[in-house]
Amino acid sequence: MVCGKNAGKHGICRTCTVPYARAWCVGERSGVLRQVIDSYKFYNNYAAHQVLASLLSERIGKLPGDCIIVPIPTVPAHIRQRGYDHMLLVAKKLAKAQGLPFATPLFRETTTKQRGQDRNERQVQASRAFGVNGGLRKDAIYVLVDDVVTTGATLRYAAKALFDAGAETVWAAAIARQPLD
Repeated sequence: MVCGKNAGKHGICRTCTVPYARAWCVGERSGVLRQVIDSYKFYNNYAAHQVLASLLSERIGKLPGDCIIVPIPTVPAHIRQRGYDHMLLVAKKLAKAQGLPFATPLFRETTTKQRGQDRNERQVQASRAFGVNGGLRKDAIYVLVDDVVTTGATLRYAAKALFDAGAETVWAAAIARQPLD
């Protein structure tokens, strides 16, 4: 999912080192998928969250009952700008489609924006971006849900925050992959 190479059985290539054990991605951020994501994120197409969650649910298949769906928290300025938390809506709809619980243990500790940043700056920003509210269940699988993966820094450090708070298993799911230009 991060490098774009042929992924193995669990969605992660053999050369990538990531903290999560499984990963899914609907596709490359291009064509119609890009149009839907962009209309949702930048042009207030609120209803697009239903389509994006459906695509993600289809890509993932049926998840086990011990999974908890967790959105990557959105920067507060983006929520104010859009009028909604785009990943919160997708994650809730995905949880409902899967018949699974939904939780928001992650919160943003910073307000930095990754769009337009280089690989190194994205890593630095993401390493400080996340905190966790309270303890986590050790018997649960936390499924992180994000919209676009570019360098993988957001998922890496969100997963690390969950592990640091007591999670034993974290998986990752993204709507699209967009290589850093």
